[in-house]
Amino acid sequence: MNILEDLKQRGLVSQTTDDEGLTKHLEENVVTLYCGFDPTADSLHIGNLVQILILKRFQRAGHRPIALIGGGTGLIGDPSGRSTERSLNDLEVVQGYSEKIKQQLAKLLNFDDGENAAIARDNYEWLSNMTIIEFLRDTGKYFGVNYMLAKESVESRIENGISFTEFSYMILQSVDFLNLYEKENCTLQIGGSDQWGNITAGLELIRRTKGGEKEGKAFGLTVPLITKADGTKFGKTAGGAVWLDPEKTSPYEFYQFWINTDDRDVIKFIQYFTFLELEEIEELVKEVEISPEKRTAQTRLAEEMTKMVHGEESLKQAQRITRALFSGDVKELTAQEVEQGFKDVPSHIVSKEEMKLVELLVEAKITSSKRQAREDIQNGAIYINGERKTDVSYAVSAADRIDNQFTIIRRGKKKYFLLRFE
Repeated sequence: MNILEDLKQRGLVSQTTDDEGLTKHLEENVVTLYCGFDPTADSLHIGNLVQILILKRFQRAGHRPIALIGGGTGLIGDPSGRSTERSLNDLEVVQGYSEKIKQQLAKLLNFDDGENAAIARDNYEWLSNMTIIEFLRDTGKYFGVNYMLAKESVESRIENGISFTEFSYMILQSVDFLNLYEKENCTLQIGGSDQWGNITAGLELIRRTKGGEKEGKAFGLTVPLITKADGTKFGKTAGGAVWLDPEKTSPYEFYQFWINTDDRDVIKFIQYFTFLELEEIEELVKEVEISPEKRTAQTRLAEEMTKMVHGEESLKQAQRITRALFSGDVKELTAQEVEQGFKDVPSHIVSKEEMKLVELLVEAKITSSKRQAREDIQNGAIYINGERKTDVSYAVSAADRIDNQFTIIRRGKKKYFLLRFE
């Protein structure tokens, strides 16, 4: 099975500019392809993963990927998929974002030596050197206003208004494709389906300027925008976006995101995001149908994604936290694991070396009064680091701390509270 057939079987192809021609091109050549990532934040998020992993799939099939950082276009803003103008960031901010994104991409693509080693490029390199006269004479003349207005990314913004800055974005992206076509022999651009207008604009610029050179032949491929069965936006949680940066979204939170995948979405996400063979995926389809309560497919998805993005040790750590929270036995966790697993629970800073449990429950607002605290303790509803405490005279001391930093109190079955010690 060739790479294009595999992508189609996984549901990863939305549109191609020339399906038959692209198939032949991929069969006969080691193809250089690219995908662009504009640095609009200091981290990529899981919405970017499909495009990154498409590059990885092509690389594993023997082709050569280029990860293009939009250090130049990131200063402008892509109108695609938006109803309002983006806020413009300063050059220093965008360059800082660009560097962090390059580091993330280096963890997911193979940039080591080899004929098809991935390379990173930053379009600030050529866009920043282009004068306004060059832009208008050498590139702008190839783009009719009516042609640009017909693009969905522009047409959808006409009613609410679009600045000339964002209107020109597709021309700048076309310059990227032309530049990579000339300098790197790059003949394929990929992107989300919202990038179709920008990709075809780049192909038009190549056709108009390079028609007689290498037959001016280049291709475009888009992948579907990811939707969830329940109608909510993919990649969002109650806490916000799911980032690839472990400082912004911990490996445990990342693992939990995939574990909580809806049964209706899990197979689709396995096809999109993992490199599992289609035969194994078929077995997981049966598991979802026969024993959905086991969540075998969700566990496999979470394992594959966490290991891929954060590494084997982070996966093991996420699994340890998950098991500890499920069993309630949290005393074996490290301070770092406590930070991850209890990031969003109510917390309280304790300044005393030792404190009566009754008083502590009231001070930390775990119970409303000392009377309620005594009742909870006597009824066996209070746990310290997973151990039930029924003695109302119990005092919380240094012996109850995890790595001398935290104590975890649970009230009832699921209400957790985190005590931090100064």
